[in-house]
Amino acid sequence: MKFDELNLKQVNKDANIIINDKKINIKQYLPINEKISLVQIALQQSEEDGIYNEGLLTAYFYTYIVMFYSDIEFTDEQKENIPSIYDILETNDIITKVCDKIPKVEFDDLLDLLQDQKNNNTSYKTSTAYLISQFINTLPEQMNQVSEIINNFDPSKYQAVVDFATAANGGRNINTNQPVE
Repeated sequence: MKFDELNLKQVNKDANIIINDKKINIKQYLPINEKISLVQIALQQSEEDGIYNEGLLTAYFYTYIVMFYSDIEFTDEQKENIPSIYDILETNDIITKVCDKIPKVEFDDLLDLLQDQKNNNTSYKTSTAYLISQFINTLPEQMNQVSEIINNFDPSKYQAVVDFATAANGGRNINTNQPVE
């Protein structure tokens, strides 16, 4: 039997919570591409100097769960300060209410996806391949800096340093590898 002959459709069910007399719809399933986006955005935004800030990861991850799974709308200005939104959602128990309405299997899959991707990213960032890619990515900028140094090189300043070093060396030639007496 062919898959198309089954006439299957994605089932979209919602659950509801009430917050201040407002009915909020909570998705029971999020398509895999949206789950991946949720996890990737949370990981990217919680990274500081190559490591994950666990506090920020918690704030971003759970705030994005509310954003992706509920029909609560946020302005672009509000989205610029996710930790602030997290504090409001957390202190009003909205994160817990939303997460409690997501089926356990769905929520566990999301947590597994987060942990797996975090582990993969961490492993990659300690790999030789990552270090080489970082070197290759920064090489053009470093070469521009070297080029600027070469272009701005003033031989007279270099000679002044050589003259000073020679004088400090008792007038002896500093361009030698002979031991100092």
